[in-house]
Amino acid sequence: MNTKQSDSATRSAAKTTAVNNVTTLWSHTQDADDKQCQEALLATGNIPRHLAIIMDGNGRWAEQRGQSRVHGHREGIESVRDIVKASSLLGIQYLTLYAFSMENWRRPQAEVNVLMELLLYYLKNEFDELHRNNVRLQTIGKINALPKNVQKQLYESTEAMKDNTGLTLTLALSYSARWDITRAVQMIALDVRRGKLSPEDLTEERFASYLQTHIMPDPDLLIRTSGELRVSNFLLWEIAYAELYITQTLWPDFRRAQLYEALASYNQRERRFGKTSQQLADEKNDETNHQTQPTYVQRLFHAFR
Repeated sequence: MNTKQSDSATRSAAKTTAVNNVTTLWSHTQDADDKQCQEALLATGNIPRHLAIIMDGNGRWAEQRGQSRVHGHREGIESVRDIVKASSLLGIQYLTLYAFSMENWRRPQAEVNVLMELLLYYLKNEFDELHRNNVRLQTIGKINALPKNVQKQLYESTEAMKDNTGLTLTLALSYSARWDITRAVQMIALDVRRGKLSPEDLTEERFASYLQTHIMPDPDLLIRTSGELRVSNFLLWEIAYAELYITQTLWPDFRRAQLYEALASYNQRERRFGKTSQQLADEKNDETNHQTQPTYVQRLFHAFR
């Protein structure tokens, strides 16, 4: 999971997935303007493989309108629907949404109950559409802390969609990055004690394999709505090299137009992974030259023509 792919490989993978996803049902309901916006983004060849979002601001959105926080959470579901659809159409391979943190259990019980009800509602009502559009659903977090009916629905939905090959939608539920890291350390300690692992064998890659997120690549872009300048215990290990995009837009107002703005910003970033700009330019030139130079077989063929 921690092995960083080259930019060219990432772009190629994103383009391939975009082609595969163009046949989803969602593409048939896409209007011309939206299709044009997506084509412009895809033409850059720089779509993130993995997009992670901290969905923040539901309560403030509702309070600004003199409504209950519950109304903000309900409207936030509409944003989830739109971002999932747009991400699938763009060929983004992984979308991870911070839906409910472990710290969120500290909220008033009435609000927590509503959030669980809304989660159950989303899972039941969106299942058919997600499944028809080839979305693979998975979760990270302390799932056994969720209500039993939510656990049951999550299990049924993830099992039914586990073989889908389109967008992988990951819901972070009762999630804490510190909890996951602590859990990984405990598992490593057990394996060392059992003789399955020696301290000398522990590498970044081996450590990452003990995290729940080992099933997906690290995020390329992390978006946070509502303007807060913190990562709130979300994917602390995994976002080491992620590009960050902070927007003042509250989550219920964050739709595909705002997503496109974030992706346009991402397109302007230079992801160096510790290297210099000159090194990246040289690598790009080497890659271009390698692609244009004829192979031995081609040279031999032309010699006998």
